[in-house]
Amino acid sequence: MNSATKTAPVSAKKNQPDSERWMWIGIPVTLLTLTLGYLLIKHGSEFSFENFKAGFNSDFAFFLLVGVFAQLVDGALGMGYGASATSFLLTLGVPPAVSSTSVHLSEMFTTGASAISHFKFKNINKKLFRTLLIPGVIGSITGAYLLSDVIDGNLIKPYISAYMVVLGCIIVSKGLKKTTVKKPTKRLGGLALFGGFMDAVGGGGWGPIVTSTLIGRGRDPRYTIGSVNAAEFAVAFASGITFLLFEGINSWQVVLGLMIGGIMAAPLGAYLVNKVNRKPLMVIVGCLVIFLGLRVVLKAIL
Repeated sequence: MNSATKTAPVSAKKNQPDSERWMWIGIPVTLLTLTLGYLLIKHGSEFSFENFKAGFNSDFAFFLLVGVFAQLVDGALGMGYGASATSFLLTLGVPPAVSSTSVHLSEMFTTGASAISHFKFKNINKKLFRTLLIPGVIGSITGAYLLSDVIDGNLIKPYISAYMVVLGCIIVSKGLKKTTVKKPTKRLGGLALFGGFMDAVGGGGWGPIVTSTLIGRGRDPRYTIGSVNAAEFAVAFASGITFLLFEGINSWQVVLGLMIGGIMAAPLGAYLVNKVNRKPLMVIVGCLVIFLGLRVVLKAIL
């Protein structure tokens, strides 16, 4: 009797990783495969050999490098992909709706790769992930719809750049802040809702708003970054689909460059999450985002 009772939990434990593997690997892969199929069916005519050949130029290489840099930052810090990538795109004169659409469509794939990588490295707190998931998705869908169908992107471009400057200041302040004592984090749903909304409208902000707040309250950086990045897949996927339905793809070159660069860098970013000295890196990234944002704001004023 004793041996029977001892062996039952062992077999249950063996089955658990399979269900977890399906949730953290199977679901993202399935959703991304369906999305890729939709894109090929809907926009297949744009992906001719001649268009591809013409598209692989210095601009594409730049977008790819932006994707690598943004994902390394995001994977290691839990923030910065949208802020970094959008800041670079706005500086190049890409309209806000196109910038946000490109960033979120590429993030559908990069955050999927990031979520899988964080699962592999055991960086995810499942309770925190579930708490952030639904409010973040609702906020991102609302923001994406407003930017695609209601708000004039060119009109709000300087304001989005100003918002990027604020995000940069938040990142720098968190990098300069001394280690904080852990405090209880309340109203996580409201935080995720606001983070998802601002992320979709501004082209970035999920990490700087959600991750920095949670780490600022003393939560463990490794599990906070892993959980927030995993939830970001659902947030980016929801806003990406919304942008796809209302905005369409205006620049596949930008999307593809960011996507390939981000997927390449995702495993390394997840590995670096507990290896790098985060604070100096946060200050550097924050200053870069502030500089890029100020360039666009000053250009609009002058």
